[in-house]
Amino acid sequence: MDLVTLQNTLDNISFAVLLITMLGYWGGAAFPRLPYVASLGTGGMAIANLCIAALLGARWLEAGYFPLSNLYESLFFLTWGITTVHLIAEQMSSSRLVGVVTAPVAMAITAFAALSLPTGMQASAPLVPALKSNWLMMHVSVMMLSYSALMVGALMAIAFLVVTGGQNIELRGSSVGTGGFRTQITGDQQVAVETPAPMVFEDATTAKVTGNQVFLSEFNGSASTAVLEMPISSVVSTPVPLSPQRLSLADTLDNISYRIIGLGFPLLTIGIIAGAVWANEAWGSYWSWDPKETWALITWLVFAAYLHARITRGWQGRRPAILAASGFAVVWVCYLGVNLLGKGLHSYGWFF
Repeated sequence: MDLVTLQNTLDNISFAVLLITMLGYWGGAAFPRLPYVASLGTGGMAIANLCIAALLGARWLEAGYFPLSNLYESLFFLTWGITTVHLIAEQMSSSRLVGVVTAPVAMAITAFAALSLPTGMQASAPLVPALKSNWLMMHVSVMMLSYSALMVGALMAIAFLVVTGGQNIELRGSSVGTGGFRTQITGDQQVAVETPAPMVFEDATTAKVTGNQVFLSEFNGSASTAVLEMPISSVVSTPVPLSPQRLSLADTLDNISYRIIGLGFPLLTIGIIAGAVWANEAWGSYWSWDPKETWALITWLVFAAYLHARITRGWQGRRPAILAASGFAVVWVCYLGVNLLGKGLHSYGWFF
């Protein structure tokens, strides 16, 4: 079997394995009492990771240069990075729920590269002069790994928003979570009251809800009671409480998202710096405000704002999750969107 045939076989195997892996993770989430189904997903991710690594290695031997020169190679390298980061995140969290969102993305990228790209775009070709540099491996590989980590972290943030239903559920304690929770009152959301229960407001007023009546008692030296006939939502506004299981899952997702983005951001920083050095060597300027450079800076700023808000401002829960979720779209624009314009210094190879 020659190297080209081996590559075609490996990319098809990778797609098939990731498809089965995705079904395994979804099955494990739907039937949590069947642990072997989720274990199948973990094994599938590891097998897919090895298959893609072998594909890229065969590509390297065939072409004679690091396989990051066209869209086909970069998509598989991105998938390899996502599966690698997935395995790291799964090991850190001891939760197989990570694969519920990462496996479909990895499978979709592989399907697009193996089944949708024309044959001409899949074939290796000689490097253009600008890419004949050792910086190709240093800059591009680090950038791709940063994209992989930031995508996985953003996917965890999106999953957090889905699990919490968009409610402003914040995790009590450090930025990586301690397992405690508190619910903030925001917006004009209906309160769910199954039985009359006392509620304490910040102004030392106790409220007891009975039907549509709210009894307020103040303890400021003289006790008094007032009966308010009005809709509950106009008196108190609090999200519908989540079950302890969903809160625990939200804690895990928030924790993973923060840690993985914390891994991807330094890689992005190193990649941008390496790219600036390479640009000065190739074009005589460290920064040219090329569309690719501009969007790399935008991506850096979005995730820098995320980490700043969490570390310095103490943000947790919904607000940083929304910021990280928006970063998922920004990464895709930086990686692939600007290439569709076909303009700028990075337009060659339909990759940069």
